[in-house]
Amino acid sequence: IRDLAIRRELMHIGAGVQSRASKPDRESDGTQQIEVAERELFALAERGATGRGFTSFGEALTESLQMAEAAFMRDGKIAGIPTRLDDLDHKLGGLHKSDLIILAGRPSMGKTSLVTNIAYNVAADYRGEKQEDGSTKTTAGGKVAFFSLEMSSEQLATRILAERTGITAHEIRQGDLDKYDFEKLQDATEELQNLPLYIDDQGGISISQLAARARRLHRSVGIDLVIIDYIQLLSGTSGKADVNRVQEVTQITTTLKALAKELQVPVIGLSQLSRAVEQRDDKRPQLSDLRESGSIEQDADVVMFVYRESYYLERTEPQSDGQDPAASEKWAKWRQRMDEVYGTAEVILGKQRHGPIGKVVLAFDANITRFGNLERQPSGTDFDE
Repeated sequence: IRDLAIRRELMHIGAGVQSRASKPDRESDGTQQIEVAERELFALAERGATGRGFTSFGEALTESLQMAEAAFMRDGKIAGIPTRLDDLDHKLGGLHKSDLIILAGRPSMGKTSLVTNIAYNVAADYRGEKQEDGSTKTTAGGKVAFFSLEMSSEQLATRILAERTGITAHEIRQGDLDKYDFEKLQDATEELQNLPLYIDDQGGISISQLAARARRLHRSVGIDLVIIDYIQLLSGTSGKADVNRVQEVTQITTTLKALAKELQVPVIGLSQLSRAVEQRDDKRPQLSDLRESGSIEQDADVVMFVYRESYYLERTEPQSDGQDPAASEKWAKWRQRMDEVYGTAEVILGKQRHGPIGKVVLAFDANITRFGNLERQPSGTDFDE
């Protein structure tokens, strides 16, 4: 009966493809029709039907208990996929399935660096276990799909190599290396060769194209995390000239949330912030600074901001005049604050549906664009408080 039902659904999908193709629609070209067909076939292949239908409350409770049990058994009591940034994991509980996570910040704050670090950490932790049906179940870490709409795959790979070797990306690109450095690069390349990190650096794609590519990769290799850098570089799929950017971004965030639920994986989308941040004395970002649409804030399960005070401080160094005690004192205060925040970055949790908001402080090495765990103070002070 199940096989006959699947065949009937196939006939229905096939008839729909034929019908749409035989009646050209100006707002839906051939490429978009392929994406619709792919989406319908993927849903059928995954579930044996085009929709999940209702779930009883008992089944939902069982899934909730299984998640709690997995977190209880796991080191660090993390329910989702660990980022290996301990303070961030403590706040988030890891990256949870079906969550849309927005990571926002002004240019040069380190958004791409942070998400690249997370992508590497998740992929490096990947462990799989063969199941009786021949499939592979992820038991640790995850396979990562990285849609890099701004940087090329080579540039991303260079960043990861810089992080792993401690050789700056500039030195790698310029070939400013000695024999020892080159050997370190070769060793790191061999180590990272089989990393389950899949990069799509095609620029200028629409949200429907991105969703179709993510489904295809999920179908072929099985992915556990999707990253998009960044959502303002995506376009909508309406094709209408009169659709404004706010409506387009609304469509993008709605589709990303639907994709996270469909694939049952966390989706991290990077986002730019408006210039309003620069006009304030306290330049820490807020939810109202998200560019172009309130839908980013509404659709996201988690909104995080990256903020580096040292970036702004080093551009406001006061003049030090040995003859003027007030100027010298002002410079000394600047120097003291600069020493306090140098090599650190704040990740501010502006929204979290399933947990607390607040901030965590991470270590940041600007030379190799690496985020890491900040060394704990001897007193065990919690940086959130």
